[in-house]
Amino acid sequence: MAPTWDARHPPRSGASILPVLLPIAILILVAVSVGSWLQFSERQAMDTVHTVGSQAADRVDVEATVQRVDAAARELELRVRVTPRGSLGEEEGTAPVADLSLQTSAQTLGDLEFEAHERLTIRDVQVALTNGSISDYPFDTYETDIEFWAQLDGKPVPVRMLFSNSDTLFSISATPTSSEQEAAGVALGLGLARSGSLLVFTVFMMIVMWALAASVLIGAWYLTIRREGLVWAALGWMAATLFALSAFRNNAPGTPPIGCVMDWFAFLWAETVIALCLIAVVITGVRTALQHDDTHPT
Repeated sequence: MAPTWDARHPPRSGASILPVLLPIAILILVAVSVGSWLQFSERQAMDTVHTVGSQAADRVDVEATVQRVDAAARELELRVRVTPRGSLGEEEGTAPVADLSLQTSAQTLGDLEFEAHERLTIRDVQVALTNGSISDYPFDTYETDIEFWAQLDGKPVPVRMLFSNSDTLFSISATPTSSEQEAAGVALGLGLARSGSLLVFTVFMMIVMWALAASVLIGAWYLTIRREGLVWAALGWMAATLFALSAFRNNAPGTPPIGCVMDWFAFLWAETVIALCLIAVVITGVRTALQHDDTHPT
């Protein structure tokens, strides 16, 4: 007798996956919303320009922008653009009316000199970082000072500094340092820390490292308890994870050195767990295979 089809109970395969798709869609929406808010906040911080110094009509404007922070060398690269305003400049501030000297702080490697009536060019200077250590990556922080004093034809002139940051791997806070005299120059105290996106990504990497190590540990436990012998697919997966984890660690932003916080919190321990699991599975598998050969001789 041919089977009959009951029209009162139609298949509901589409409805059955709806409870699964709905939480996934909500999770994606929340993740994108949080990510958009974090990206917008970080972009706002990057676009912030800190202004400090004199507002006089006859002054020297110094636009200082951080191009790159080299934590390993303990220095940052500062791009400086100088513009004399009012009677101090000519050709709309593209050249000084007299020899212009821009003196910097002790942390800045070198002063800036500009000849009279010569077109002003952008200069890159290195600023040394103090405190902090790159071995604390990704939680390392640093400090430094940026100061500028201007002299036109040997006489001090007012200075205004406009500071900004364009290094996406670091967030920089700027605190003005008060000066007793307006013509004495301008100064900013800088505090450097890893950016929020870098912190989120690095913490995610550490979680992934531990998750992979836990996965290999569970797989090794199953193989050794069940005495499955030499399962080559499982051994290949474990060995691939061992080497892939090293490449994954080297892709961390900011080129962290060996022995940093990320290594001691996750990478080194995850590598150790995976290597021991691989050795344990091989030893157990060989013993199981030998016992099997003794029990079933050819």
